[in-house]
Amino acid sequence: MILSAGGVLAAAGASAAAILLPAGRARACAMLVALALFPALILGDQWHSPQIVDLREEPTSFAALGIAALAGAGILAACFRRWPVALPLAIVFALPFRVPLEAGGDTANLLVPLYLVIAGGVLSTALGELKEGGGFQRRAASRFSHSPLSERLGASGEKPSARLEPPTLLPCVLAAVVVLYALQALYSPDFSKSLQNVCFFFVPFSLVYALLRDVEWNRKLLVLVLWVIALEAVAFVIVGSVEYLTRELFWNDQVIRSNEFHTYFRVNSIFWDPNIYGRYLALVTTIAMAALLWAKEKRTLALLTGLVAVLWFGLVPTFSQSSFAALLAGLAVLAALRWSLKWTLAAVGMGAVLAVIVILFTGGNSTISPDRINIDTGGRLNLVSGGGELFAQRPIWGYGSGSFPRAYREHIATKKAPVSVSHTQPVTVAAEQGLIGLAAYAALLIAALWTMSSGLFARQSVGRAAVLAAFVALLVHTMAYAGFYEDPISWVLLAVGASLASSQVRDGT
Repeated sequence: MILSAGGVLAAAGASAAAILLPAGRARACAMLVALALFPALILGDQWHSPQIVDLREEPTSFAALGIAALAGAGILAACFRRWPVALPLAIVFALPFRVPLEAGGDTANLLVPLYLVIAGGVLSTALGELKEGGGFQRRAASRFSHSPLSERLGASGEKPSARLEPPTLLPCVLAAVVVLYALQALYSPDFSKSLQNVCFFFVPFSLVYALLRDVEWNRKLLVLVLWVIALEAVAFVIVGSVEYLTRELFWNDQVIRSNEFHTYFRVNSIFWDPNIYGRYLALVTTIAMAALLWAKEKRTLALLTGLVAVLWFGLVPTFSQSSFAALLAGLAVLAALRWSLKWTLAAVGMGAVLAVIVILFTGGNSTISPDRINIDTGGRLNLVSGGGELFAQRPIWGYGSGSFPRAYREHIATKKAPVSVSHTQPVTVAAEQGLIGLAAYAALLIAALWTMSSGLFARQSVGRAAVLAAFVALLVHTMAYAGFYEDPISWVLLAVGASLASSQVRDGT
């Protein structure tokens, strides 16, 4: 326990250093330490679990798996050093994919492709910075961002201006959040769960932030990213459409059983959860709409219109209310930026009133009761009220990071099956981390929104508008389905938003 606790703090400290330190040898060392610690801590924590025991009983397979992982990371590192632009594209490409790993009778869906990309990116970046110092990543990025093609893609035909110093508030708050979560893991009643959260999410995603923060997000790169997520999303929609037409899902027995008792049929494509599939489509749709609203060429307008239509048809059979709300929030941000903040706020207010009326009077029953609200929200009211009770019991420091499932089971009287998540991010933070964690969470949101929106209304940028709208959409979704810290997309948006804000892009991106 003591060694594991020290390892968690060391990993969080190295991650915070990777976020805060400028490119150079010190940051390279911090990134390598974090990269080495998070799989070692997971392995140590799960050493006697059925999954690891199964692997230990076959040492040849265990060794082969480790060698394959190292070889894959090494190959990716070589590719990223040869083609620096491949690193951000690979990270974005790997975001949706989770690999089901079965051992000991259990299945875990892990972000294995993303972890391999992170390892390759860290090795590539660290090797360059250890050899060449802090200028490596900037020189590598400049080979792409200052190419003649990228210069010609500028709206004014001029070179982008020199990069400004990156904002200091957002990385400072983000690093503090990482360290605080690790500290509050030390008194969690479920230390194993908190360790897994630190090692599966906070540490590797901090490395994602560090890898992406210095990337030159010019027009060419942003267009390539749009192509990547558009093609991926269309492929996912095709898979989901096949599921809907055949009435068969690839996995998730819980959703399969649920479809047998409902008049509607929910699809999840390659995703485990229909709501996470819906979240991904809502975010891609928001980004595509940003490009559409500022597009000028007829061909671009036609392509983006077709893309949005396909994504919408893919989103509908998810029946994810939180995803629809997230999409509406993202579109509202885009409308405020593109046209009028005042009229957008008025439209949002009227829409909210109409939505409440429709919900209350659906089925001819206008009676407001906790049971009615709980049914309409899929049981969220019970989770929110239970999380509120946990917060009231320990309002200052909470029950500890990752403790919500166990604390809910042990301290909230319920005859229902134990829960695994609260489905509402602020509730999770309040119950687990108390006012201390809520303050850090609020500070992060304020710093992120301030950084992403600063100067955007005065000088509009398609890239910054898309990132801000997608981030707001993600926030809305996490209010109804949680998963803010645990979603790598959050960290990617934070990194890209900070980078775009600091670079003051002038070429219309």
